[in-house]
Formats: sequence, C-alpha cells, structure tokens
Amino acid sequence: MNFCRNCGNATNLIIPPGDNKKRDVCGKCNAIFYENPKIIAGCLPVFDSKILLCKRAIEPRVGLWTLPAGFMENNETCLEAALRESKEEANIQIEEPVFCGLFDLPHISQVYIFYSGTILNGVFGAGIESLEVKLFKENEIPWKDLAFPVVEVMLRHHLKKMKKSDICTGTINRSWKK
Repeated sequence: MNFCRNCGNATNLIIPPGDNKKRDVCGKCNAIFYENPKIIAGCLPVFDSKILLCKRAIEPRVGLWTLPAGFMENNETCLEAALRESKEEANIQIEEPVFCGLFDLPHISQVYIFYSGTILNGVFGAGIESLEVKLFKENEIPWKDLAFPVVEVMLRHHLKKMKKSDICTGTINRSWKK
C-alpha cells in the first residue's frame, strides 16, 4: 500500500505504537491499515452418492477441478458465502448444509471453510467461473487434476464415510505433498 485510503497521503511500513508487527500507517492522519487473512468459503455438494466438482475457468489453476468455493464478501456469513459461491460456480442450491471443514493455509494467509450438503433436485450447470461441472463417483474423482491441496484433503475426509457430525480441520502448508 502506498497511499492512505482515508486521506490520500503516503503511507509508511512501520511498527505502530503498541503493536509488534509492521503495518501500513498514514504519515498524516495516522490511520493504521491491517492486512489480514482472506476467508474462502465453499461447499462439498453431493447427489446420489456422487460429489460435484467444477473445472476452473479462471486463474489460478485454469482447467483443473475444485469444489465450488471463493472469497467471502463483506456483510455475509460464512454459510451465505459458501452457498453464493456454489450458485455462482455450479448453478446449484444446497439442501441442509452442514459445517464440515476448516483449514488454515498460513503460507498464503487464507482460511478455508467448507459445508457439505445435497444438491437440490440434482440440478446443476457450469457457472461463469467454471468450464464444466460434473458429478463423480469415488473411483472417478480426477485426483491428479485437482486444483488445490485443500480440495483433496476435504474430499478424502468426506470419502472416509464420516458421520455428519465429524468435522475435518488442519493446517495445510507449503510443504504439503500428495
């Protein structure tokens, strides 16, 4: 950040009084700007014992498969964000969504939150951010073509046939290997 969002003057990367981390601070109005982790919310949609995946139409990882998920917007809950992203990417509505996963990705300052649920009436289709949307049986999942490690971890947890109340949590770091 080079300029203050409040007054337009230059900012400096310094440790503000009473803090212990460098922050962008306005040299004129003294506004402090905090850079915090981004929250990504998504769904693990199922229908007829199959899992819905979306083939990405946008960077990063164009052409690879993922669960419908995306950045949370201001003024929405985690669940609202997950349902909105599912609608945008796969044209689906989720029945009875249940919280099922929380993952920290500190190396990229992200937190992922997942809900699982059934696709209403089995209706789905590619949204603007998806090249293709498809239901996969467990033995059909394109493991080598998944876009992100967090998607693989969430899918593998789900496929362990956990009870609905089992929640998967963990930290996925840069050294994660398949």
